Amino acid sequence: MTTCQMCDTHPTDGYLCPGCTRTLAEQLLRMPALYRALAAFLPPAARGAQHGSHGPAAEAPMPVVEHVLDLRGPGGMVGILERQRAALHAARGWVAPALGVGILNRVALAAGGLAHSLDWAAESWPDAGDFARAIRDLHGSAASVVHPRLAEERGTRLGMCPQLVSEDEAEGVCGAPLKHYPGDRAVTCRWCGTVYEPHAWTALRDWIDYEESNARLVQPS
Repeated sequence: MTTCQMCDTHPTDGYLCPGCTRTLAEQLLRMPALYRALAAFLPPAARGAQHGSHGPAAEAPMPVVEHVLDLRGPGGMVGILERQRAALHAARGWVAPALGVGILNRVALAAGGLAHSLDWAAESWPDAGDFARAIRDLHGSAASVVHPRLAEERGTRLGMCPQLVSEDEAEGVCGAPLKHYPGDRAVTCRWCGTVYEPHAWTALRDWIDYEESNARLVQPS
């Protein structure tokens, strides 16, 4: 008997407890509907261009327009779901999954394929915790746009705070989760207090993407 890799609280014979497995199943089930709903939050000029890659966007409030473009684009919801499904197929010794036609169809196929193997993942996949967190974060990012009332309490998770802080004569990166809340003009770290004004969001976003990319590269195989 071990502790669930997702909640780090409930015991399980595998890698995810029943409660976290049910939550994950519900999140996967909602993915196609969330993808469709995000279209209403796109600027009018971008609503007809979601079947291919989008060009560079003008700087805009990061968690609103640009964030929706990213989620709806090839590297957003569909990219994350398909990467997770490909990793699961590889872990099971299956051939690479076939892709659908059109991003919405691909989102539905990838989410459905992951849900189909969810019981196996919860019981037998050592990477189930990372998988569950990736789906949780993706679902939260999309739901915070579509259901802003929930975002008032939960916020939109952006990544880890890069501010250098000193503690006990040692200096290091803060690393606390950064969230944006509807109505806030700036992003404020609730641990170290650093305020990131809109003009700093592009650089902040680049740092977060870089750090998360490095974290994936150093994960043990």
